[in-house]
Amino acid sequence: MTKSDAMMSTPLGLFITWTVYGTFLPGDSRGWRHRAAGPQSSRPRLELWHRTELTQEVRLLTQSMRDVTESAVREICRVRAWSLWAIAARSNHVHVVLTAPEFDPKTVRDQLKAKATLELRGSFSIWKDRPIWSVKGDIQFLDTEDDIDTCVTYVLDAQNRKDRE
Repeated sequence: MTKSDAMMSTPLGLFITWTVYGTFLPGDSRGWRHRAAGPQSSRPRLELWHRTELTQEVRLLTQSMRDVTESAVREICRVRAWSLWAIAARSNHVHVVLTAPEFDPKTVRDQLKAKATLELRGSFSIWKDRPIWSVKGDIQFLDTEDDIDTCVTYVLDAQNRKDRE
């Protein structure tokens, strides 16, 4: 594959989501995604088993922690010259829509999480000696401008309406 072939197969954008440690476990009643098999339905016994395996208390992000997380994502996007289309740090997860040409999507996700971790641990002592995030996270490829627009609307608007509809 030539470099131009690789660039043509690169998605226009990425929709990256990761969760706060312990808040969205395999088997979750809301549905969950298996790394290899994709979307899965609720499996309460599996979720209970994973909950018993947690090594730390589950903590949620406060508004101040969410602000630090969003600022960290904006900063690394600026430094890397990635186009950030939307960011929403919620109490139990983070959504990011961005374009990062010529970067491996998993590397992008890992760098976003690492920068947020660094800033949260530097600002809030409760995160110093414990995990903040679940392992890995979800990456969806966005191949068109409409895909990006749909994800931006979801991240910036639809998330805020979930409890009101």
